This record gives sequence, C-alpha cells and structure tokens, in this order.
Amino acid sequence: MIALLEQDPLAFFLAFFALLLSLTLHEWGHAYAAFRFGDPTAERLGRLTLNPLKHLDPWGTLLLLLVGFGWAKPVPINPVAFRAYRFGLFVVSVAGIVLNLFLAVLFALLVRGFFALDPWAVALAFRGEGGGVVGVLALASFYASSINLVLAVFNLLPIPPLDGSKILQSLLPLSWHPLLWRLEQYAWLSFLLLLTVLRGPVQEVLRWARRVFFGFFFG
Repeated sequence: MIALLEQDPLAFFLAFFALLLSLTLHEWGHAYAAFRFGDPTAERLGRLTLNPLKHLDPWGTLLLLLVGFGWAKPVPINPVAFRAYRFGLFVVSVAGIVLNLFLAVLFALLVRGFFALDPWAVALAFRGEGGGVVGVLALASFYASSINLVLAVFNLLPIPPLDGSKILQSLLPLSWHPLLWRLEQYAWLSFLLLLTVLRGPVQEVLRWARRVFFGFFFG
C-alpha cells in the first residue's frame, strides 16, 4: 500500500483512513459480540468504542502498510463469562472477520460503480495518470477493499493469537482448551514466525485470496 503514496497521495490518505476504519471495526466487532454474549471485559477496558486510538497497534498498522499484512490490539475477552461458551467463542472470534469481508465487498462494489460512471477516469487512475475525482475515489476504494480482504484472510490463519486459532478452538474438544489458552502467552513467537519463516507462505495465501476475490468482482 505504501507504493500508493508515490502514485497518488490523495488516494493514499483516503485508503489510509479506510485502513483505520477497518482495523477499528474489526476489533469493535469482537468487543460488541463478547458484550452481547455476556462478557463485559472489553467494555470495562474501554474497547467497546469506535475510537481508533483504543484499538490500533502501531507496529501492526505499520506492517500492514509496508509488508501487506498486520494487526490491531487484540480485544481482551473472558470466554468463561459467555452465556454459551463454545458458540460464544466462535461468534466473537468470527465477528471482526465478517465485518472486514463486508467492507471488502462494499468497497469492491464502489469500484465497479465508479467504473460504470467513468471507465476512462478509473483506467487512468489505475495506470497512475490522474483520472480526476472519480479515478482517485476508485483507486482508494480498491485499496480499501484489498486491505479488508487481507485483514479477513490473515485473521483466519489458525495461529495464536489470530482469530482463526480461536475459531478452530471453538470446534475442538473442550479438554484441549486449557492448553490452547496457554499458548496465547507466546503470541510474540507467533508474530516473529509470521515476519520470518511464515512470511512468504502467508503472502502467497493473501495473493491467492486477492486473485480469487477481485477475479470474481472484476473478471
């Protein structure tokens, strides 16, 4: 995404605003779902809010700009407080991903709408040759869609503390859960692996997801 800053600064700042929105809504989704299932932990810690400053992780945001994937501050939850432990864990874990997928589709539809409005302007914008207001909005919407798709797919990875690990946990036998919760203490090791050994494979997965997603919307 950082390449967009050189290509079109205005589109970059619009896309960056969408990035803040996407990260914020992702974490708010977790907080809201947990609250609805009876866990007030996130609310008590001020995380049931749409204020980006409460949710953004500086390193995770920077990495999303530089290497194409990143994260926000995980919302603290207490699954023991859920009215339905297993179902609550699943819904809370998937809530942020669902919001990101919704935004990815919404922004992709906006790109199609801008293209229908002025195909030439959109083509110029994607070639880095201007395109006026319509072109800038289409380019920013494309990056916003890509950001949300990346957040959704990245968080589906079954690696603690990403959401995918908790989704998987909600489907596994309860006797495994204490061990899986203890693995959360080693989140730093997971992120280290994601930035080194697993970086290439993760980027391949994200590239594949983009090809499939944007191939469906744009052919």
